[in-house]
Amino acid sequence: MHRIIAPCLAGVLALGTAAGQAQTSLTVGEALEPPGLDPTVAAASAIRRVTYSNLFEGLVRIVENGDIVPGLAESWTVSDDALTYTFKLRNGVKFHDGAAFDCSVVKFSYERAVAPESTNAQKGLFAPIASTECPDPLTAVVTLNRPSSTFLFGMAWGDAVMVHPDSAATNKTNPVGTGPFRFTRWVQGDRVEMEKNPDYWGTPAGVDKVTIKFIQDPSAAAAAVLAGDIDVFAEFQAPELLNRFRDDQNLHVEVGTTAGKVVMSLNNARAPFSDPRFRQALTHAIDRNVVIEAISSGHGVPVGSHYTPVDPGYIDLTGTYPYDPEKARALLAEAGIAPGTSFTMTLPPPAYSRRGGEVIAAMLAEVGLNVNLVPIEFPQWLEQVFTNADYEATIIGHTEARDLDIYARDKYYFNYDSPEYKALYKAYTEATDEAERLDLIGQLQTKLAQDAPNVFLYALPKIGVWNAKLEGLWKNLPLPANDLTQVRWTN
Repeated sequence: MHRIIAPCLAGVLALGTAAGQAQTSLTVGEALEPPGLDPTVAAASAIRRVTYSNLFEGLVRIVENGDIVPGLAESWTVSDDALTYTFKLRNGVKFHDGAAFDCSVVKFSYERAVAPESTNAQKGLFAPIASTECPDPLTAVVTLNRPSSTFLFGMAWGDAVMVHPDSAATNKTNPVGTGPFRFTRWVQGDRVEMEKNPDYWGTPAGVDKVTIKFIQDPSAAAAAVLAGDIDVFAEFQAPELLNRFRDDQNLHVEVGTTAGKVVMSLNNARAPFSDPRFRQALTHAIDRNVVIEAISSGHGVPVGSHYTPVDPGYIDLTGTYPYDPEKARALLAEAGIAPGTSFTMTLPPPAYSRRGGEVIAAMLAEVGLNVNLVPIEFPQWLEQVFTNADYEATIIGHTEARDLDIYARDKYYFNYDSPEYKALYKAYTEATDEAERLDLIGQLQTKLAQDAPNVFLYALPKIGVWNAKLEGLWKNLPLPANDLTQVRWTN
């Protein structure tokens, strides 16, 4: 139960805070609770939204505009053949438990990520690494087995953060990183608490304490924000309620962009999804604009491939299979799909999934398909759908930026297998000329649009609401994160 303060009392409390000492704590709302707090062993983006830059850091990091900047490596050089990256590490960095950070930690972290028993959700990011060597404690030399133009960007993801050998086994419930905040408590089902790291190597955090509250129900989340129980909801799940926030002078509403894609993912290994005509028919049967209006009150941009307008080299491919129910019916008939054919759509908790499932099921009914909607909780979705590929269709937000590599993997949950796509992706990663790379990015998008391994719906907007006295929050989201390192209260 989330306490609601009467408006007059809320005003008195706000005045009391302003008249007294400065605010030093921050309460953040999140819709999904992570299944664990180690971003290097599981796929849920909810983990990185808690931990990225706040608790854990990598050699490099991504900032709000999508640039790669130094992290635990203060600088790096790349050899002429693009096979050797030499990182100069920061001196004096310690983990939250006092353990020292040096090259041995880099070697352990990268070798752990590619080990046969690794469960790192982005294991493919580390595949180009041939070796990691330590000529001295503050120098890490990473040698690749092939040129990879995406390597540095991949090492800035939340899956590539540094973990110490002594704490790696317990990071899931007791995360120990090097970040400006350190973990204090996780009350499962309710909140995660962090405090300012007094021994942080870089710019100190702007608040002393952070509490991350998990509120899945949008109405309860709105009530908590309006009552002042939540200071920040960086990705609010119910955009139809935004006008309530805009009418409150104590709140700031920000609608920005993300690199996330809402996708109706299909199991290409199961009939009839193995037939491209069936997948193309699904795309023709779905009106993306209606989906966006129904799910996010019109906030969002339709996409026709697994790429968004904020990504370099984006091309608009929504016209490849435009909304056309008659064409959808014709393709279904051509594929031998009888009217009344049924399939199951497995839906995790986010509003874009549950609401989207209802809207899409109604559209597909108009072309003769019956969709059974099965809601499940997110840990079950991760195991059943993402890990075991035991599903027919689902709706999920792929929040990672520039993640065209997932379609080139030998094993991924939607089971797309295209030798042509894999060859294109290999050429893209090995290209050194920027014009050639952009051309190949366009070819990759076009190939996905034509093959329709999934129904590409829209680019996720970043809809945030927070206390008007806060500064330092990201307006746009280049990767799944809720970076709180620069957040401060103003007067």
